[in-house]
Amino acid sequence: MTAAPSGGAEPALRDNGPPGPPWRTAALVADVLVPDDGPPVPCPAADLLAGSLTRAGVPVRRGPVALPGTGGGAGAVLATVLDAPGPEGAHGRAGTARGAGASGTASGVGLGVEVEGPDGGPAAGEAVQAAFSAWQEVAGAPRQVLLAAPRSFCAGVERAVEIVERALEQRGSPVYVRKQIVHNTRVVAELEERGAVFVDELDAVPEGETVVFSAHGVSPAVRDDADRRGLSVIDATCPLVTKVHAEARRFASRGDTVLLIGHGGHEEVEGTLGEAPSRTVLVQTPEEAARVEVPDPGRVSYLTQTTLAVDETAEIVDALRARFPALRGPASDDICYATTNRQDALAAIAAESDTVLVVGSDNSSNSVRLVELAERHGTPAHLIDGPGDIRPEWLAGARAIGLTAGASAPPALVDAVVDALRGLGPLSVEEYETARETVHFTLPAPVRRR
Repeated sequence: MTAAPSGGAEPALRDNGPPGPPWRTAALVADVLVPDDGPPVPCPAADLLAGSLTRAGVPVRRGPVALPGTGGGAGAVLATVLDAPGPEGAHGRAGTARGAGASGTASGVGLGVEVEGPDGGPAAGEAVQAAFSAWQEVAGAPRQVLLAAPRSFCAGVERAVEIVERALEQRGSPVYVRKQIVHNTRVVAELEERGAVFVDELDAVPEGETVVFSAHGVSPAVRDDADRRGLSVIDATCPLVTKVHAEARRFASRGDTVLLIGHGGHEEVEGTLGEAPSRTVLVQTPEEAARVEVPDPGRVSYLTQTTLAVDETAEIVDALRARFPALRGPASDDICYATTNRQDALAAIAAESDTVLVVGSDNSSNSVRLVELAERHGTPAHLIDGPGDIRPEWLAGARAIGLTAGASAPPALVDAVVDALRGLGPLSVEEYETARETVHFTLPAPVRRR
C-alpha cells in the first residue's frame, strides 16, 4: 500500500492528476480510502480531521479518496493507514476489530484528505497539511475510553423532545417552541428539520398557533401572555422544575424571602424568579450569600436551580445558613436526580483519566458543570458538541480518556465520539456505572395518544 503508515515516514503531498476547474480550494476528507490493489479502508476518524479543517477555514467535503498510485483524483492526497482498531470493548457493540478478517474489508483504518482546486494558494494547502499532520501525530497509540454511566438524555429531556415530535405528528408543521426545547444544538437542529420553529418570545408566534414551552419552564407572565394571544399551549416543563416553581409560590405565600441559588440569565432561573418576583432574590456565589440582605432574617428559605453542581451548591447553602440560622429549604433536594447521577458517575472516573470529554452544548448548564467537576478533580476537560470539536492536542499523551455527556445530549453523539476515537487506532472501552435510572415522566394530555 502506498500510503505512509502512522509513525512511519511523513506522507508526501502528491499531485494526483491535472488541475480541475478554478473552484475555491477545498478539502475532500476521506470517509474511505480506495487503493488500487486491495479492499477499501474505512476512515472513522474523518469527523476529527474535518473539524480541524473547518476551524482553519478550509471548506470541507466528505467522500471516498483514491490512495496515491491509483491515478484518480484531481488534487494532492495525504493519507495514512493504521493497524486494526482492536475489540469494541464494553461499549455494547458486538464483534471484533472493525473490518478485521471480514470479507471485502481492510484489516485497518485510515485517515486521508485530498486537496481540491488550484486557486487557493499555498496557505490552503499548508492548512490541510498542518491539520493532517496534527492528527497523524496522535494516531496509532492504544487508548482506553472510560465511559461514565449514567450519561446523556434524562427523563425530562426525553419527555420534552417527544412532546415536540408528537405535536409535529399530530398537528403538522409549524409547531412553535419558545426558546430551545432543551439546550443542545443537535437536538434543536433535528427538530427544526422536522418543522419546529424556535422563537425567543411569544410575539413571534402568530395568534392561534401551537406553542411548546421548553423543559426549563416559564414564568406566570409568559403563560398570561400566551392566554391573551390565544395560543394553543403544550407545556414541556420538566416535572422537577415544576416542583421548584411550586415551592417558590409556597415559600413566598408564607411570608419568606426566597433565596434562589442559580445562574442569572438561565431560562430555568428566569421562570422560577417570575413565580414570586417581589419576594425572591438570586444568589449565585458564596460571596453573594455572605452579603445578601433580607427584610426579616427569621423568615428565609432557599431553592436551587436543578442543574447545578452538588458540591458548589452545598457551599452556597452553608454560607446562607451561617448568615441566617433560621434558613429553611425544600423537603427534598432541588438538584435533579439526573444531574447528581451524571456528576457522581464522572467523579468515579475523572481522577483515572488523562483528559475528559463532555458531550454537550455550551449553553447547557449541567454539561458545563461536568467540565468544572472534572477540572476540580485535577483533570483537563473539554466541552464538545460532537467529535468534530475534538482537537488533536487534547489527545497528545492521553492514554485514558474519560467520556460522558450532559443530560440534554443525545446518546448517539457519544457513540459518534467513540467511533471517531477508534479511527485513531487501537481502542478499548470500559463503562463505569454508578447508578441505574428508571425514572419516566408521563406526557401532557394534549399529545398523549388515544
